[in-house]
Amino acid sequence: MKIKLYILFLLISTSLFAQKVTTSIDSTKKKIGAEFKLTLKTNVDTLSKVKFPNAKFFGALEVIQSYKIDTVKNGARYELIKKYGLTQFDSGKYTIPRIPVLINGKPSFSDSIKVEVNDVKVDTLKQKMFDIKDIAKVESPLGSWWIYLLILLAIGVIGYFVYKYIKKRQSEPKVEAIIFKSPIEKATSLLQQLEKKELWQKGEIKNYYSELTDIARNYIEEEIHIPAMESTTSELIEALRKAAKQKKLKLSNETVENLEKVLKQADLVKFAKVKPLDFEIEEDKKRISSSIVTIHKSIPEVVEDNDELALWNEQQKELARLQKLKKQKRVRIITTIGIVLGMLMLFVLSLIYFKGFDYVKDNFLGHPTKDLVEGEWIYSEYGNPAIKIETPKVLKRMDASKTLPKDAAALIKDMQLFEYGSILEDFNIGVSTLSYKQQVQLDLDKAAEAFLKSLESQGAQNIIVKTEDFDTQQGIKGKKAYGTMTVLNKIKGKSTKMYYELLLFGQNNGLQQILILHREDDKYGQQIGERILNSVELKVTQ
Repeated sequence: MKIKLYILFLLISTSLFAQKVTTSIDSTKKKIGAEFKLTLKTNVDTLSKVKFPNAKFFGALEVIQSYKIDTVKNGARYELIKKYGLTQFDSGKYTIPRIPVLINGKPSFSDSIKVEVNDVKVDTLKQKMFDIKDIAKVESPLGSWWIYLLILLAIGVIGYFVYKYIKKRQSEPKVEAIIFKSPIEKATSLLQQLEKKELWQKGEIKNYYSELTDIARNYIEEEIHIPAMESTTSELIEALRKAAKQKKLKLSNETVENLEKVLKQADLVKFAKVKPLDFEIEEDKKRISSSIVTIHKSIPEVVEDNDELALWNEQQKELARLQKLKKQKRVRIITTIGIVLGMLMLFVLSLIYFKGFDYVKDNFLGHPTKDLVEGEWIYSEYGNPAIKIETPKVLKRMDASKTLPKDAAALIKDMQLFEYGSILEDFNIGVSTLSYKQQVQLDLDKAAEAFLKSLESQGAQNIIVKTEDFDTQQGIKGKKAYGTMTVLNKIKGKSTKMYYELLLFGQNNGLQQILILHREDDKYGQQIGERILNSVELKVTQ
């Protein structure tokens, strides 16, 4: 005994409730653009909650008007009447699919209705006809070739001026570092330079004392080899006294005390904001100069070989030259990097301006589905009854038993599922085939409804459905359901607007299904879908 399909899907995917919605239409044949008035009626008790769909399309027909609900009271029950104005601007035969009406949260479906949209006849004797206009030339959004020439010219001019600037800077005479023969010569020269700055005369007393004491500390560190720069005043004086005993320096207590007095005065100026008088500043400068000279004279003379001294001087000059070359090289490298980065940025900004941000993002940063479009495709055969299809990646076999309800497993002879990606990702391809143990009457419209309902259990919401007939290149007839849905990913906590295309075929007591799912705004996903649909072939069964 044959089993009707709605009983089969009652067991496989969801329960179908008793028909509570009556359907009617004012006419099944109208001209292009005319309004079909679809009426849905439901009879419920006063406590029931009824929700009619609010969609933009019913199948291939567009909803141009959603009329207010009329309520007719009949004793303890209400008759709710909802009307929709539908239209289509392409001639042909269409099917208004079964429309779900929620009654107390449970869907009840209307009857599907076939309608016909006819062309408007044109009387060519009364209506004057005109020749088809030539194809209008559209100005390329990328502009003419001269725009690219101007960009290259601008980049060249900028590079030229940057190069000239660098060459000019490198050709300017550099102030060579002064090489001193001895610490005393260095200290004496720095003291003379300090006086020429006239810092304390300009009111910069703190800076004057800082440089003055730094000259003295640096001299002591280089000459006597004690850590004078990082030592406190008391630590420095104590270290100087110890070094004088160890190295047998002829330093008097007066010299050390004078040095200590200036260092303490400098500490007061820097940290306590003390302002010495002019004569005190002069005296401190003399004490520093005298201390440095006295320390120099107290150091035992060491007769150095003139050859060694000359060698040392040459080494110092060579070291200074190498440091200068190293600095120039570093400046050239940094400047070159800056020029290259600037030109690259100018190039990228030009591409964004002329070709758009999406072009730059897809071609330079990469795009997952773009890589699939440009990759090597595979033409393979899946399932039983077999589906031959071309895909950008090999579809992996999935465990189909997990998707079947326990009651339906007894009715299914064989079911196979192959997939790439998933409904929760931005791209998904799915191929499934199943065959039944007993003979069934396949209704592809109901099969599409059941399949889409199974997607709801996986996170799909707000599914908009359009249906139309679909023929393979071999002439095998099937059904195509397509539209948009919102996929909710509970793990990531985000929702994505997706576009889907579902093909269904019924052969030899079996059902074959192909699903293509991608982001609604993904142009590469659309290209993949078109290529897959054009490649579909079915193994013809007897």
